[in-house]
Amino acid sequence: MNTNPKPRFSQSIEFKFQYSDEVANETYLGLTDADFKSNPFDRYAASEKDNFKADHLQFTATHILNITKDFRITTTGYYNNFSRNWYKLNDVVVNGTKVGINSILTNPLTYSDYFDVINGTTNSDANSLLVKANNRNYISKGVQTKLDYHWYGKNAFHDIEIGLRMHYDEEDRFQWLDGFNIINGIMNLTNPGTQGTDANRISSANAFSAFAMYKLKYNKLTITPGLRYENIDLARKDYGKNDVNRTGSNLLLRNNKVGVLIPGIGINYKINNDFSTFASVHKGFSPPSNLEGQKAEESVNIELGTRFTTKGLRGEIIAFNNQYSNLLGSDLAATGGTGSLEQFNAGEVRVNGFEMLLNYDLVKTNANYKLPITFAYTFTNSKFLNSFDSDDSLWGEVNIGDQLPYIAKHQFNTTLSLEHKDFELSLSGRFNGAFRTKAGSGIIPENEKVASNFIIDLSGRYRVNKNTALTLNFVNLLDSTYAVSRVPAGLRPGLPFGIFGGFEFKL
Repeated sequence: MNTNPKPRFSQSIEFKFQYSDEVANETYLGLTDADFKSNPFDRYAASEKDNFKADHLQFTATHILNITKDFRITTTGYYNNFSRNWYKLNDVVVNGTKVGINSILTNPLTYSDYFDVINGTTNSDANSLLVKANNRNYISKGVQTKLDYHWYGKNAFHDIEIGLRMHYDEEDRFQWLDGFNIINGIMNLTNPGTQGTDANRISSANAFSAFAMYKLKYNKLTITPGLRYENIDLARKDYGKNDVNRTGSNLLLRNNKVGVLIPGIGINYKINNDFSTFASVHKGFSPPSNLEGQKAEESVNIELGTRFTTKGLRGEIIAFNNQYSNLLGSDLAATGGTGSLEQFNAGEVRVNGFEMLLNYDLVKTNANYKLPITFAYTFTNSKFLNSFDSDDSLWGEVNIGDQLPYIAKHQFNTTLSLEHKDFELSLSGRFNGAFRTKAGSGIIPENEKVASNFIIDLSGRYRVNKNTALTLNFVNLLDSTYAVSRVPAGLRPGLPFGIFGGFEFKL
């Protein structure tokens, strides 16, 4: 809704509502290396009951007040409610001893009795399969206001933004374990769990943030300094596994607070119409958990680059260096850990490399068609600068000089498109280099490696009229088989060949 733009103060308000739900027979249980080679899309019998259900509700309202053509105030209120229950196999019990699924699939020979239960090749006792209901509800809500004022001087342009935000979010865990056996490859419920007896706690955060950013354009030089302040009060109420009604009889409380100033500055210099250089230095920040005394993650991020145009070729080259003084790790079941969810301070890490982006139109002289080709490449190097031990399989025993897991050194993508006023066709290829799945150095062991892959996609878009368009996407056109991860447990395949269609309509 908008006011008449002619009054002294014009204003508008926008409301947004979004709802979505999801039901997926998704599992934490991947495959052993041998079974992945045989059939990467196979599922073990013990994943029969695994299921993910989610609901998401979102409201936002944005008010824009244009005091003058140079002064604007934008205020947004938002509310998100996301609930989900990922019901999935968590542990296997044989002869009274419990082992997690990640350990079993990592060492199927060592845990052969457990693997036979997972695979359904042997019948099991009651409660040999422990299926966890990861039942959680997330709420985030808040209000933020931004003032934007700009003015012109002699050979200069000035712009200042000031913003404030009040934010609250919480995570409510109310989880339980169900016991199953497996007979002739079929799972049977043998002990239904009581809700709240596996995890029964609420973690929350109250946050206030403020920022100011100033942009100065003077002739060919642009300077953009900024400063942000974050103040976060983190808390947890753990009602315990025996107080499912949350009376507070066994309530355990813990709190942590953090306040931080986050500065940054960016500089751009336009040498001429074809060349410019830029650089930036920013402080990085990630809040700690609610464990008292835990430190926040902090880093210094530096970029240096250039943008250029020469004989129709447009490009960008950027070198980057991110120096973490205190990287945070998390003990998550999703990453092969114990699932305690506790964060830990992993110390100093350096991540550096460079990016390159090139664009060129192969038929730039044709008025009816364009044939642009793009190429993007990223090289990334990572290194731990200190040693530590953790229970998470992502980290394990880390030594100075070890590389971070799940970071590919080499990545590139390229796209060739045919563009017309009525339609577009794009053929693209994307390469992701091999990476290690556990911190380490030297040659990557096969059981800690995800191999490189190259995937080709094809997409098309046809404009029926100015308001309507049809889209069609072919993903993994050659139906290549490739792995993408070894977490939460075992190897997991990437998306096979798929076709997706769409319909676009604009008022």
